[in-house]
Amino acid sequence: MNMDKIIEILKSVRSDVDYANETSLVDGKILDSFDVVGIVSELSMEYGVTITIDDITPENFNSAEAIYNMVNRLLDEE
Repeated sequence: MNMDKIIEILKSVRSDVDYANETSLVDGKILDSFDVVGIVSELSMEYGVTITIDDITPENFNSAEAIYNMVNRLLDEE
C-alpha cells in the first residue's frame, strides 16, 4: 500500500479535491457523509480492512495521510 493508491481511491470518490495538500477534509466540510461512506467502501474492497463506526472520525478522515495511517493501523491489527 502506498499514498498514491490512497489518493487514487479518494479521487475516485471526489475528483475535485487536492488530497495531497488538504488537511481538513471533514472539519472543513469538503467531504460529506456520502463521500466518507464511499471512501470507506472503496478502502474496504481494496485492502480488505473492516472500518468500523468507531474509526469514522475527523481525525482519521481529515487528510490523505490520516486515512493512510488508519488503513495501515487496521492492516497491522488483522
